[in-house]
Amino acid sequence: MERFIIERDIPGIGEFSLTELCGAARASNQALATIGPSIQWQHSYVAAQKTFCVYLAESEEEINKHAELSGIPVSNITKVSQIIDPLTANN
Repeated sequence: MERFIIERDIPGIGEFSLTELCGAARASNQALATIGPSIQWQHSYVAAQKTFCVYLAESEEEINKHAELSGIPVSNITKVSQIIDPLTANN
C-alpha cells in the first residue's frame, strides 16, 4: 500500500463540534468497512476550512471510492514519496 495525503475543503470544519466530528468519523469508518482492507485511515488534521487526512491505500481509486461512500468530498490527493522527521538527521 501507498501513503496518501487527502485534502478536503469543508467550510467551517474547524468550528465543528465534537459530535459533528464523531459523525464524520463514523461515516468514514463505515465506508472503510464496506471497502475492506485495501484502504486504511491513519488520522486527520482539522484546520479552519479543510482537513488533511493521512491514508494508506492501494490506489487513488480506493480513496475516491471511500469519498463517494462516506459522502466526504476530496479536493486533492497527493501520494507521499518520503517521510522525514527529526531522526532523519541521524542518517
